[in-house]
Amino acid sequence: MLKKRVVGFSLAELIVVILLVGVLAVIAIPRFINQTSTAQQNSTNSLAAALSAASADNFAKRSANSASGSAIANCTNVSSLLPSSLPTGYTITSAAIANGATVTCTLSGLGGTTQTFVGLGIS
Repeated sequence: MLKKRVVGFSLAELIVVILLVGVLAVIAIPRFINQTSTAQQNSTNSLAAALSAASADNFAKRSANSASGSAIANCTNVSSLLPSSLPTGYTITSAAIANGATVTCTLSGLGGTTQTFVGLGIS
């Protein structure tokens, strides 16, 4: 008599695979969600650093030659110093900057993230 060969997976093997996929999903999904907020904060931090650097560069240029650079009298003016405009979703809180003064300005970004940068006033 010929034995019929059974091909396929047993119920126990299928349950083990489903449990492994479930455990991986429980671990991976919260890490992915956390990565999104971390990426948003890092993006805001790097844009704030670029604004600080642009403000310092502008101050140095304008101090050396009043025809160079741009006049900065408000934190919101600093965004005009970037090579491109302020990205969508980012805002700078308005604050006056006196000539020759430094002010801590606030950048608000994606996901409710915030970061400060230094604005240097110059006429």
